[in-house]
Amino acid sequence: MYPCSNPELVAAISEAGGIGVLQPISLTYVHGHEFRAGVRLIRTLTSKPIGMNALIEQSSKTYFERMTRWIDIALEEGVRFFVTSLGNPKWVVDRVQGAGGFVYHDVTERKWAMKGRDAGVHGLIAVNSQAGGHAGPRDPRALYEELADLGLPVVCAGGVSDAATFRAALAIGYAGVQMGTRFIATTECTANVEYKKAIVDAEASDIVLTERLTGVPVAVIRNEYVERIGTSAGPIARWMLRGRKTKHWMRTIYALTSLRKLKHSLHAARGRDDYWQAGKSVAGIDEVLPVAEVIRRMTV
Repeated sequence: MYPCSNPELVAAISEAGGIGVLQPISLTYVHGHEFRAGVRLIRTLTSKPIGMNALIEQSSKTYFERMTRWIDIALEEGVRFFVTSLGNPKWVVDRVQGAGGFVYHDVTERKWAMKGRDAGVHGLIAVNSQAGGHAGPRDPRALYEELADLGLPVVCAGGVSDAATFRAALAIGYAGVQMGTRFIATTECTANVEYKKAIVDAEASDIVLTERLTGVPVAVIRNEYVERIGTSAGPIARWMLRGRKTKHWMRTIYALTSLRKLKHSLHAARGRDDYWQAGKSVAGIDEVLPVAEVIRRMTV
């Protein structure tokens, strides 16, 4: 759940019985920790298993080398659960499996799940149409039915924020759930109060998809800023995104701009240029709670 995965939140989720997943760009850029030191900080807060999210699209040699190093450091520090997305996970599987670890891969439809299976992943994170961030096109049941026969555990990502939606996901057949939006509205998350209030106040109908952040649709809460800039990429951006070579440049431009805005909007008072990622699970969130209470209420 980039960029809100501060060390205290990751640790609290694991300590309460989940698996808190750290995000390296969030840990280093947004929260200002040297990567190994950040992992060790989390380790001082919980002795229970934690995971790492690896965005593995090889958009540049520099980024690939940095992600490889982050994965190696995580393994050295005892992390054994990895969630991969936006690329072929085989090289991560080869690295992690050799250390006795597990890789689950984000997928939005069957063709990506099959590529992940062929690469040797141990499970699938099924990102559905209710998810925050880069949501998929399928509803939770339809996506599960696409993936159920592939012989891998399937985890539901999107639409889960309370006991009822948790039980509904398990009833469909999912092995578990991945939650992001619900954990932003917790006391351990260091996102600013305006972001948390926006999640508490929002309904599912307030979640819209915008191309203006990364070049591909991202689920955000509709607010004044989103209304002002619109949700579609401009004509120059669209032209660049269609090109085999230029799409990486355009996505990099979007990503750098989004990083700066997110870092500001997470920790500063609300301004005119804030946007907040969230999924349709906002419908089941009506208060800010400690992480342990969120998990307790879901499992009673």
